[in-house]
Amino acid sequence: MTEAFLEHANITVSDPEATASMLAQLFGWSTRWFGEAKDGGVSYHVGGRDSYLAIYSKGGREDGGNSYETPGALNHLGIVVDDLDAVETRVRAAGFQPHSYADYEPGRRFYFDDPDGIEMEVVAYD
Repeated sequence: MTEAFLEHANITVSDPEATASMLAQLFGWSTRWFGEAKDGGVSYHVGGRDSYLAIYSKGGREDGGNSYETPGALNHLGIVVDDLDAVETRVRAAGFQPHSYADYEPGRRFYFDDPDGIEMEVVAYD
């Protein structure tokens, strides 16, 4: 039996085109597809060959509360990179503030929040 793997996650943002562009710039990803989506929304699929994020919006923004206290909410996205320092430089240049640095087995990591408040964990494994 082949081991299952996560192909994609679908998240709602206020501006899917801008979020897809930001993720491509920071992580070297590309837009695999974009177009009309569920309930009159729009979706961008951005990522690599084997996995991606579906970035969705119907437009507008509603505050969803604290994700860590809301069952079913998204807490953060973990993104593995080869060069943590280079990505941190790009994150800062894009105007984001890294925080919550940690260095524990099996790798180093930091976090930052995107314009919609989605927390991103960026990690490099030794």
